[in-house]
Amino acid sequence: MKKILDSKAKIRFQDCDPFNHLNNSKYLDYFINAREDQVLENYGIDIFGMIKNDLKGWVVTSNQIAYFKPVITMETVIIESQIIDFTEKSLKIEMRMYNNEKTELKSIIWANFVHFDLKIQKSTHHSQHLMSLFNSVKNKVESQYFEDRIQKYKLVS
Repeated sequence: MKKILDSKAKIRFQDCDPFNHLNNSKYLDYFINAREDQVLENYGIDIFGMIKNDLKGWVVTSNQIAYFKPVITMETVIIESQIIDFTEKSLKIEMRMYNNEKTELKSIIWANFVHFDLKIQKSTHHSQHLMSLFNSVKNKVESQYFEDRIQKYKLVS
């Protein structure tokens, strides 16, 4: 099973600022939308189906994002995502946005999610099936801290 998932997205005019750069807040939309599509396509996890049928899903608890290069209107980008850590109740996902040739890193984000039960309005444990899946696809990075991780990319670019 793939540990690093990827997909393409085209940056739309309505998501850009007057300089034709992707608006900072819209990076989150592109990252989250890509991840939702990727886990459905690669792992068969229908996040909205889970919410509808099981009343369980994930909510974002925090994001750390770094911007390296501007993304412009109508540019095609590649978005990669991977689980870099997890617990019985949480996930830490790293996502990276590149240009279409993957020669420029545009942005990187660490997003933390908690598994949430809508019936009891509290965090909840992942199922054994999910824990097994996460264990098989976890792709740990060498950096424990986001700032250390982005320093690695700054040195390369």
